[in-house]
Amino acid sequence: MRLAAVSAAMFVWALSLGAVSAQQEQPEQVPMAQVKAPPEPLKITFGDKSATWTVAALAGLPHVTVTVHNEHTKADETYSGVPLIALLAPLGVSEKPRGKDLRLYVVAEGSDMYEVVYAIGEVTPDVSASTVMVADTENGKALASDGPLKLIATGEKRPARWVRNLVAIKVMAAE
Repeated sequence: MRLAAVSAAMFVWALSLGAVSAQQEQPEQVPMAQVKAPPEPLKITFGDKSATWTVAALAGLPHVTVTVHNEHTKADETYSGVPLIALLAPLGVSEKPRGKDLRLYVVAEGSDMYEVVYAIGEVTPDVSASTVMVADTENGKALASDGPLKLIATGEKRPARWVRNLVAIKVMAAE
């Protein structure tokens, strides 16, 4: 009897030191390449004002739908999203720019650090007939390979200024 008590005490002591491991079910390890990080929110800044938009929050805003020809895929694609000016206006960007407002420009950035520039007149329907939008669906489905958000512009010959995996938009003023 005494030997069994000593053996049990030594097992507990060894377990506390980590020399013996208790038989526990180990969770399955998933390679990091297969783990999907949550999508980065879209951060928009203008001067000292900023706003952060998640995909879910953008989905709740009024959307417009456009069909454009994508020269890269050689196909017509239909996107739905929020007009960029609708996201800029609450930060103080005028929807009807005049005078000094027309010195403003927008820098849009993807998670891959790809950046493009639009003059503020290009993103406001008061000045331009084009539509610049933050798209969250393509052909009726959530964006997939291009990330959860994509900046789309109509009226361009090719999608050189479209931004996949859109994560940041900065409104700046030319000097």
